[in-house]
Amino acid sequence: MKPVYKQIIKFFAFLVVAVILFWLVYRDQNPADLLAVLREDVDYTWVWIAIALGLLSHVSRAMRWQLVARSMGYRISFMNSFMGVMIGYFANLALPRMGEFTRCGVVSKYEHIPFSKLLGTVVTERVFDVMMLLALTLIVMVTQFKQVGVFLDRNEEIKENLYRLVASPTTWILAGALVVLLFVVVWYLRRGTFFARLHQFLSGVKEGLLSVRHVKRKSVFVAHTVFIWLMYFLMLYICFFCFDFTSGLGPMVGLTVFVISSYGMVAPVQGGVGAYHFMVIAALAIYLPQTPEIESLSKAFALLTHGTMTLLYIVMGCLCLLFLPIYNRKKH
Repeated sequence: MKPVYKQIIKFFAFLVVAVILFWLVYRDQNPADLLAVLREDVDYTWVWIAIALGLLSHVSRAMRWQLVARSMGYRISFMNSFMGVMIGYFANLALPRMGEFTRCGVVSKYEHIPFSKLLGTVVTERVFDVMMLLALTLIVMVTQFKQVGVFLDRNEEIKENLYRLVASPTTWILAGALVVLLFVVVWYLRRGTFFARLHQFLSGVKEGLLSVRHVKRKSVFVAHTVFIWLMYFLMLYICFFCFDFTSGLGPMVGLTVFVISSYGMVAPVQGGVGAYHFMVIAALAIYLPQTPEIESLSKAFALLTHGTMTLLYIVMGCLCLLFLPIYNRKKH
């Protein structure tokens, strides 16, 4: 099967999953009531502030990427780094995790840096991002243990599905079969040129992954990482002030909602559609169980926050796609 057909199949497969999840979350919601809330009960001043904070996080991410690439001896202009980051987020709306490859591809083209080494730097960034998410998860677990317990108790299907997945003999059989298949494929490919090319590619990824050891200003790298996640958090927390029913919730509640929703964003669907909404609605229900029409209001909040992020990625992604070749033509 041609690669283009595979990508088309993946796109529609993930899209179907996203649509199903979104439908399951909003199937009982009256669209007219939802639109009325978004039209009449939202202070959109805070939305613009959230967008500004989101842009600051992407600026910091672009600067962090420059820092890591420089440790390998490569210089990326800030504009190419920033536009690559935004195009990557835009690409994630088409296929999950496609953004990492896309931003490396466009920057590799215009900065003449090996793709594999750029991909290694992105892997390095993702490792530290995962560490930040795990650290925030630990903070939430420690400080909001009782509330998180309520979340799990109210969503027994999540616990049951995870338990079944880990305890199922089928899972272990499939895992073992995949390992055996991997060894067979590697043994077979070693005899051809493909393995040599693969080894060269993985060497570039490894070099990029280890490049953080050579970053001269490690404190700046760490500061960028913390700042990026702080802006992510504030981008959601600021939206609490858009609605009366969330305006009185404190930062720790915001952190809990942010962490839980982050796991929805990493779900294998375009832009976390459906999964993000479910997580936000369930998290808000933990802290506001007695609020009238909490489910409807939470759905409006989830739709607003996710829509704000998605609109930012679409607008900036399209602008960067148009401006990137123009900028580099003038640059050269």
